[in-house]
Amino acid sequence: MRLVYAFVVGGALACSAVAQTLPCSCGKHPPGPPAARSLKPYANAPDDLRPFSKFTTPYHEYYQDLIEYNGAARDVPDPDFDSLSEIRIGLLGPLDYHPDQQFGKHMRNGAQMAIDEANAAGGYCGKPFRLVTHNDYNNWQTNIPSSGVAKTSQIWGAAANEAVRMIYDDKVWAILGSISSETTHMALRLSLKAEIPIVNSASTDPTIPETAIPWYFTDIQDDRVQGYTLARHIYTELGIKRVAILRVNDRYGRFGVLKFRDASRRLGHPVVIEQKFMPGDTDFRRQLQVIADSRVDAIVLWTDVEPAAMILQQMRELEMKQRVFGSHRTIGEELIKRAGSAAEGFEAVFPYDPTRNDPRWLAFNARYEARYHEKPDHFAALAYDQMQILLNAICQAGLNKGRIRDVLTGITSYRGITGGMVFDPNCKNIAPMFLARVQHGNITYRRIIMEKPYARVGEEGVRYAGPKLADENSSPLSIAVFGPHAEDVVRSTGIDSSLGNASPSNAEAAPLRAALARKHAFSRSKGWNSPAAHKQLSLVPIPSATAWGKSTDQLVKAVYDQHVLAVVALDRNSSHLAEQIAVKAFVPVVAISADRALTSSNIPWIFRLPEGTPLRQALNCISAAVDQAGSNRGKIRELLASGADVAGIRFDPTGEPR
Repeated sequence: MRLVYAFVVGGALACSAVAQTLPCSCGKHPPGPPAARSLKPYANAPDDLRPFSKFTTPYHEYYQDLIEYNGAARDVPDPDFDSLSEIRIGLLGPLDYHPDQQFGKHMRNGAQMAIDEANAAGGYCGKPFRLVTHNDYNNWQTNIPSSGVAKTSQIWGAAANEAVRMIYDDKVWAILGSISSETTHMALRLSLKAEIPIVNSASTDPTIPETAIPWYFTDIQDDRVQGYTLARHIYTELGIKRVAILRVNDRYGRFGVLKFRDASRRLGHPVVIEQKFMPGDTDFRRQLQVIADSRVDAIVLWTDVEPAAMILQQMRELEMKQRVFGSHRTIGEELIKRAGSAAEGFEAVFPYDPTRNDPRWLAFNARYEARYHEKPDHFAALAYDQMQILLNAICQAGLNKGRIRDVLTGITSYRGITGGMVFDPNCKNIAPMFLARVQHGNITYRRIIMEKPYARVGEEGVRYAGPKLADENSSPLSIAVFGPHAEDVVRSTGIDSSLGNASPSNAEAAPLRAALARKHAFSRSKGWNSPAAHKQLSLVPIPSATAWGKSTDQLVKAVYDQHVLAVVALDRNSSHLAEQIAVKAFVPVVAISADRALTSSNIPWIFRLPEGTPLRQALNCISAAVDQAGSNRGKIRELLASGADVAGIRFDPTGEPR
């Protein structure tokens, strides 16, 4: 019986059975050992945050070059494929009898979803992948039940035994895990002996890849990136000078703050005081009082959401006014649920932006919630991405651990459901992080970098301070669509000259037509009685694929003569031209473009949607803004810049999508 044809799907990253006439392509053309590459300085660290950079240049720096592997793993013969019933992937995580077991189960959920989706697409040449799970026991014995599990002083033994069983008894092809850095270190030592890839999505200990063991790959930014990023924000952006640290007294807390302490010292503001607490503690008043007596301006927390929430509440009880910052495990919706208004103003670094409107991210959230009846946290989402990277590597390399390692090591960038990733020669993600901030009971996110900015342009948004604008009273009210082949693009949406008349057979246009059909009732229910609530909206298509002078004239006439309420620009070039007219004519522009330079020009009228956003989605947003703000360009701009949800789209004050 012939095997089905399989190919690597960029999104699913798994073999897909699409033909019956060709053999499976998995493993047929492995890429071979990766080319040598370097990244200097290590982890792309800015000069003022590098060790001894103010005093000397070291004669040699480690961790800048890709680690070579010259062993024999590539020469191990592939297994007899017909004898295999499944392709096993190991997972080592805190699933039971562990204080982090909730995180471990979320990690398992994300990994299992990726495997199930790969199997639905055909698995590995028709053979299913299977996730083999093993529990990472609580090595520090803080949450072991009194019955059924004996305590032991051998803190490395239990997890080591589980990893050995996976490798030699279960015969897995790779291992995902763990969250705890001590267990990950232990598994990494075993990988050196057993020659098996270890991938990770949760442990942030920066010393793990610094073992120079060539079998490790991780898609989460480590504590070096987190600590340097926080230090840059606190000391350089905000100008704070006196900072205290309050951390949990375990390996995560102890190793996590090391790089922040180093960065603080190098930026000229050594940490004033460091206080710690034991896992499971609930009363932090003594530590907080000591910090208060130290006259600091800010506190950095390195712990989890639950203790972070209690700390914020107790700070309010003690009337402490210091600003508070945290590591990636301190932020989330659970923080707001537990801390309430005490969380207001809290800031933390985070690996990605969970509020963005990326279609792949939204689809993943919908699938995850439908399956597990909860929203995915970053333990689940990053495990999903990491498992997809691994499955893709197995499909490219075939069933050979050395070649799987080659594919993983050769990855320099990847775009997953959590966003873009960049991998250094140590095979760890060093992409810039996001800064999460609690504002008005919600969490907002913005990109933040380690580098010292040479200028600050539009980072906090720009306000319109011009004359008050009058309402537009033209009939019908209109929106300009400006870009290449604008007439064809508008026609392809199934929407004719008025936004309210969409072809019944066009499924893409139906949601927009239905939304506008409800416009009058929705406006009345909100108490709005603007002229816009009672007028039809029409589209004015303006093609830009002509001489710039002609297209510019048409756009100017639409803005000044036809009084369009807003402009939708369809590509980069048309967006830049529309932006120049908007700054003079005071008209909102929604640009569909990947060019972030549009929103860094300090022009308050430009709002950017990612490249590939459907026109109907941009029109939905503008139509809803007209409903709420009325037929006034200034009020429409204010609504879009407010961060409010407008037809499922939210913008930062800078005009960037959230």
